Amino acid sequence: MKKIAVLTSGGDAPGLNACIRAVVRTAYFHNISVIGIKRGYKGLIEKDYCLLNPRSVGGIINKGGTILHSSREPRFKIPEYRKKAYENLKDLGTDTLIVIGGNGSFTAANIFAKEFPINVIGIPKTIDNDLYGTDYTIGFDTAVNNAVEAVDKIRDTTISHERIFVVEVMGRDSGFIALDVGIATGADITLIPEYPFPLHLVIEKLIDSYKKGKTFSIIILAEGVAKAQDLVPILEEKLKNYSIGGIRYSVLGHIQRGGSPTAFDRIIASRFGAFAIEKYLKGEKNFMVSYEKGQIKTKPLDISFGKIKKPDLEIFELTKKLTI
Repeated sequence: MKKIAVLTSGGDAPGLNACIRAVVRTAYFHNISVIGIKRGYKGLIEKDYCLLNPRSVGGIINKGGTILHSSREPRFKIPEYRKKAYENLKDLGTDTLIVIGGNGSFTAANIFAKEFPINVIGIPKTIDNDLYGTDYTIGFDTAVNNAVEAVDKIRDTTISHERIFVVEVMGRDSGFIALDVGIATGADITLIPEYPFPLHLVIEKLIDSYKKGKTFSIIILAEGVAKAQDLVPILEEKLKNYSIGGIRYSVLGHIQRGGSPTAFDRIIASRFGAFAIEKYLKGEKNFMVSYEKGQIKTKPLDISFGKIKKPDLEIFELTKKLTI
C-alpha cells in the first residue's frame, strides 16, 4: 500500500481542514494511506505525527484553522535538521510529502526537494493571496469576507458620527486583501504597498470629499503600508482646520484568519487536495497546484521561488474611479 505524508505550515487559513479532508479521502479511495505531520516542519523534525483516515477527517470541512496544527520552524533552515526530517520520512515509509502552505513553506519545500530524493507537492494556502504561480490561494476569500463584514459594521458608526475611519487589514507586504475589501466596501481610499499613494494626495482627496459635502470617509490600509495608529495622528494634524467629527482607527488583525471558511474556500480547497492526489497517481513529482484563469493545473514547485505576485494595476485604478 502506498503511503504519503501531509503537513500544514505557516499561518493558518480558513479552508485548510477542507483540503486535508480531500487529500485523505481521495488517497484512501485509491488505496493510499496518509500520515498527518503535526505542527508543520517542526513535527517533521520531531517525529510528531498521526495516522489519518476517512473517519478522522469527518466533520471538519466547515471548521477554520487546521486539525494538524501549524508553526513556523526556524530549524528547518539548517541543513542538519532538514536531513533529520528526510530520515524521519524514510522511517515512516514514504517518499512523498504534501505541503499545504504559502511563500515561506514553499521556499522550504523547494530546498528540501532539491537536497533529497523526496517528492514534494505544494498546495497554495495563505490569506494574503501573494504566492507567485497561482491566481488564488486557500483562505483568501474567507479573509476578505471577514474583513468586509467588519468594515460594513464600522461604516454605521462612521456615518453616525461623521468621522474618518482608518481600517487596517492584514496582508503582510501584500495588498490583495486591502484591494478587494476596498472595492467591496466602497472605501474612499485604499492604500496598498505595491502601488504607493502619496500622503499629500490622501489629504487632498479627504479635503475634496469634505468640500463636496461628504460627511464621512473610510480608508482601507494594508498593514504593509503603515500602522493605522501612526497614520491617524498625521491625518488629525493635517485636517485640524476642517469640521470633521474625529478620526478613528480599527486594526482587524487575526479575526480575518479565523472562522468557518466560505463555500468558495471549501470547494477550492477540496478540489486542490483531490487534484494533488490524482496528479501524484499519474507520476508527477515536485509540483505545486495552481489555479489560473479558472483552471486547476500543475506547475513546477520552484516556479514561485524568489518571486513576488502583485495585484492587478487596473483593479487598483478602479478603486479610484469608483470613489469620485
